[in-house]
Amino acid sequence: MTKTSPTRLQPAHKLKLQVALCITLLTSFLQAAPRELNVLIVLGAPGTEEFGKKFQTQVEAWTNACTKAGISPAVLRGEKTTEELEKLLTTSAPTHPLWLILIGHGTFDGREAKFSAEGPDFDAKQLAGWIKPLKQEVAVIHTASSSGGFLKSLSGKNRVVITSTKSADEVFYARFGEYLAEAIGGLPEADLDQDKQVSLLEAFRHASKATATFYENDERLATEHALLEDNGDGVGTRSEVLAPYTAAAPGAALDGERAAQMVLVLSDEEQQLTDAQRSTRDALERELKILKEQRPKLKEDDYYTKLERLLRKLGEVYAKQ
Repeated sequence: MTKTSPTRLQPAHKLKLQVALCITLLTSFLQAAPRELNVLIVLGAPGTEEFGKKFQTQVEAWTNACTKAGISPAVLRGEKTTEELEKLLTTSAPTHPLWLILIGHGTFDGREAKFSAEGPDFDAKQLAGWIKPLKQEVAVIHTASSSGGFLKSLSGKNRVVITSTKSADEVFYARFGEYLAEAIGGLPEADLDQDKQVSLLEAFRHASKATATFYENDERLATEHALLEDNGDGVGTRSEVLAPYTAAAPGAALDGERAAQMVLVLSDEEQQLTDAQRSTRDALERELKILKEQRPKLKEDDYYTKLERLLRKLGEVYAKQ
């Protein structure tokens, strides 16, 4: 009886080794690219135990979403919240995009809208001053009552602003933040385009609709109307009239176009791109939109030459995966 050499692999063993090697290589290839995104969550004064639980649930939802996204958020709370927030923002390195989420109560005294921190409150002008020097893209998601009073001060280039209310006068508890926190982690019902991820715009739409439904079902007059502003004009837009359902004048930027490209928890496909690649892709897609709007004014050859150039650049982004 011939013995098999211990140093020689049998066909079955070779197959298992090859399969294991392929799985290892595939896993390495499909590993998600690291995110270059900072998330800062600010938890305000609870006021009552009931509201405190609601706010804490929102913080946990945002934190869980960040964990799914591979991001470690910073959570500020306590008596030194305002002091620590100012320090973090004014010393922030202008490299990675920043999402700032404010969860809590807001107030309005007829002159200034403020966020109710556990220590000293801060107003719209203060927050605007802290983020003004930042060169990176900043998204401020203010879910408190009276948050609409912050919108104009915070708007500008590379700024995305979401508020739970349309003005500082809407001073009652805002439920919008509850629904937004629920959606941002990838809630299937909020994924309107079915691309297996929920953009900031989709989360805004979902939360706006859910908020309106709450007041309708409860037969109550709505005391909050969320706004989104991301084109830098300082004027927020309600969910009902946001792009892509509203036509804009050629060359005009509608609110919602940038928010539609911003995602916290990425799909498996999107995870294969680096943040730099996604940023380049997003910029090219915005150029494509502008080009299509300009088509009636361009000669046919010019249009297709520019179109080909942009499509080639888009192809190069995906070729680098």
